Amino acid sequence: MAVLLLKFVVLAALIIIAGSYLARYADVIGERTPLGHTLAGLVLLAMATSLPELTVDCSAAWIGAPDLAVGDLFGSSLMNLLILAVLDLAFSTRGPLLSRMAAAHALSAIMSLVLTGIAMLFLLLRVDWGLRVGPGTLAIAVTYLALLRLVYFDQQYAMAETPAEGPKKLRASHNPTISLRRAIVGYVLSTIVVFVVAPSLADTADQLATVSGLGRTFVGTTLVALSTSLPEVVTTMAALRMGNVDMAVGNIFGSNSFNMTILFATDLFYEKPLLANVSPTHAATAASVMIITSVATASLLYRAEKRYWILEPDAALVLLLVLGALGMVYYLG
Repeated sequence: MAVLLLKFVVLAALIIIAGSYLARYADVIGERTPLGHTLAGLVLLAMATSLPELTVDCSAAWIGAPDLAVGDLFGSSLMNLLILAVLDLAFSTRGPLLSRMAAAHALSAIMSLVLTGIAMLFLLLRVDWGLRVGPGTLAIAVTYLALLRLVYFDQQYAMAETPAEGPKKLRASHNPTISLRRAIVGYVLSTIVVFVVAPSLADTADQLATVSGLGRTFVGTTLVALSTSLPEVVTTMAALRMGNVDMAVGNIFGSNSFNMTILFATDLFYEKPLLANVSPTHAATAASVMIITSVATASLLYRAEKRYWILEPDAALVLLLVLGALGMVYYLG
């Protein structure tokens, strides 16, 4: 047991080290390309920091542990919301993160809501149409591409309506010595490290679930999800230290959206339609993710200056809801 835990911690540490470089390089790419900081967080950073989930969950499906894979993805979304709430409370020198975001982030949050809702629906319907890939994960992949296009054009419109001076010139000075070419190479190399290190986490977590007796659903939703969310913690904190709130929040909501598309990739590695052959307990976790994301979205749009702790949509309420959801998963599991 102790050896397994040590191995788990070492692998997680390696992922943290690689993930710590991603925010800086994605920041430069977003600044010096038409992507912008919102899409850099929503796509580049979210995809790179979600690579642990991709490799771990495909490996889990391959070894016949689909509940571990699905639990990790929904649990990772919960952990990401927890990260957002904690960092909102910690980095409050310029006002709460969630209360000052642009509407573009609400659109990104709604994107993750839609994708999570599709996953929950097919978890409950349990449709098995005789093909290797289920209809639910296929619908998620198609919807993700359509919604990503929507967010892209919305950001392009917002950039066209906003004067170019001010913040953009200020932001360019954070990494003046890093060229676009160097940023792209660094981003790719950091991503490869995360991709190579992560797969053995699935086997280690599966062994921990068996040895500890906690079960794959709970271990996938907590221990694996926490470790695979470590790159999000590191990169989001790095983005906030650089003053790039757009990338930080876009990374969290983008990761939650990309987590749902990983269900499609994971489905390819499992012998049956994934969502039709896992525990229905995951639907409760998915519902929790949707409720908490809705509260975070309400906080993005809430305009009142005076707020009352816990009674109004804010980081404290998100934090309590995530902890309550984790307790529910443990009870159900």
